[in-house]
Amino acid sequence: MIEEIRQKYPLAYNAIKVATEANGFTMPSEVLTCSLLKTLVATKPGSKMLELGTGTGLSTTWILDGMDEKSTLISIDNDETLLNIAKENLGVDKRLKLICTDGGEWIKQNAGQKFSFIFADTWPGKYLLLDEVLDMVEKGGIYIIDDMLPQQNWPTGHAEKATQLIAYLDSREDIILTKMGWATGIVIITKK
Repeated sequence: MIEEIRQKYPLAYNAIKVATEANGFTMPSEVLTCSLLKTLVATKPGSKMLELGTGTGLSTTWILDGMDEKSTLISIDNDETLLNIAKENLGVDKRLKLICTDGGEWIKQNAGQKFSFIFADTWPGKYLLLDEVLDMVEKGGIYIIDDMLPQQNWPTGHAEKATQLIAYLDSREDIILTKMGWATGIVIITKK
């Protein structure tokens, strides 16, 4: 099977991609990852979704594209400049709530919430406050992270952090996980 996308891209994707490139943002989610997000979200109709690390909204477009009309998405980023690109292109979608705040603070303030789907694409919820975010995943819910294979933009010492994260996830008894050496390296977790 060839790893390429042969499906319709979300409507706002190209406009956001152009704005992302013009902004110089170099850490958007890969299209293969985004396509997987869309497919996984579609398995959770009428659900609450959470994205930690909106960036410019490229992955957000795919998540929205997979959601039904009864689902909602909260997407959080602490960079207002990047978030404004998402707001300009996606802000009219009533299913979406974009929040500009520190992800760690938001996680602490919303610890009691439950979500059917969480995409953690930033440090809070992935390398920081992981237990708190995994507690937010409802039974049967999906938690997904990407960029688990070595990346050119990783700072010194980051490979060890990724290895430690995987080892910790492997040690948990309350989840089922799959590690995929595909795209940028995906880990998909389902809560028991």
